[in-house]
Amino acid sequence: MSVKDIEHEHSYIKAYEDIQLLKQDVMRPVRMELEVMKPEIYLQHHHIEETIVCFGSARVREEKEAKGKVKAAQEALAKNPGDKNLQHRLYEAEGLLKLAPYYEAARKFANLVIEHAGDRFAVVTGGGPGLMEAANRGAFEKNGKSIGFNITLPHEQHPNQYITKDLAFLFHYFAIRKLHLVMRSKAFVVFPGGFGTFDELFEILTLVKTGKKQDIPIVLVGKEFWNTVVNIPGLASYGVISPEEAQSCEIVDTPEEAWAIIAKFYHIK
Repeated sequence: MSVKDIEHEHSYIKAYEDIQLLKQDVMRPVRMELEVMKPEIYLQHHHIEETIVCFGSARVREEKEAKGKVKAAQEALAKNPGDKNLQHRLYEAEGLLKLAPYYEAARKFANLVIEHAGDRFAVVTGGGPGLMEAANRGAFEKNGKSIGFNITLPHEQHPNQYITKDLAFLFHYFAIRKLHLVMRSKAFVVFPGGFGTFDELFEILTLVKTGKKQDIPIVLVGKEFWNTVVNIPGLASYGVISPEEAQSCEIVDTPEEAWAIIAKFYHIK
């Protein structure tokens, strides 16, 4: 075998340039460390030290778009009234229309963060569409730092357009993504959402409860939604959490109320 042949063998590729190597199961710890370090390098470069984390459904849209989806679903169902899929599509569209005002609420909340404490806090979301987009948009349009921690999903999720340059990150591992959501967080503000939103909410509640994360404001926006889908006092009534733990988060209706809680906690005027 010639020297040239040896140099073209796969084994001769430098390890850090060998994508096939990095994708092997045995290299999972290395891939996870890379997902920790890459965002960390960028965040340090941009002097990001404290963040306000906002999350909620990727499905919620602005009211005009949500109304359009309801109208389109109604028209489609009118042509095929017995179609179960179209019936479900309308049911879902009508439900999301009820949540459409939270798009503007998330946008307004991020406005308030940057207006009152943009020199201190960056706004962080999951970087996708819906209520994540709304919060990024609110920070972006006030010239604040707007960070997106996106993740690969079976149905591809693109980053929204309101993320600050060099502060959009794509993760493979949910665990590492949540690590970055939590690390610099000084408050979690939770808008209506589904399983992903609940996962992130109960993660931060558990971390605070167990002392893995310092006590920070955890605010749920939307009393009607949260009082319908979650019964935290009910957990206390069964003794599985303490009465004090049942007070771990506050439920409000407006972005102004949410910001007031955080401002009071950190003595921000």
